[in-house]
Amino acid sequence: MMRQSFTAVLERNVTFSDTLVSEPYEVAWAREARVFVRALDLTGTLEAWAEISPDGQCWIPEGSPPASLHQGGVLSFPLREFGHWLRIVARVRGTSASARVIVYLALKS
Repeated sequence: MMRQSFTAVLERNVTFSDTLVSEPYEVAWAREARVFVRALDLTGTLEAWAEISPDGQCWIPEGSPPASLHQGGVLSFPLREFGHWLRIVARVRGTSASARVIVYLALKS
């Protein structure tokens, strides 16, 4: 059986100076996911983590520790056994902190 894959761009060229919560994405068909957060511009420290939901309305942290990035580039982390819905939360910290990011969700059956 051939596995299926799909990459969703959840946020594109979004600038924020505190916390960004991505659009939710329905992922019930997927067995695994990998999150990529590309920091096009970054001042401060960027942290990102996943939140899960049974219905796309109420959310809880997925449970893995946040991934972090201290300069422009890409951070990534894997996810498994996440249920039906995922969204990504990103936060920047530091003096005059801001980030411009693209958030990708790569999924496989």
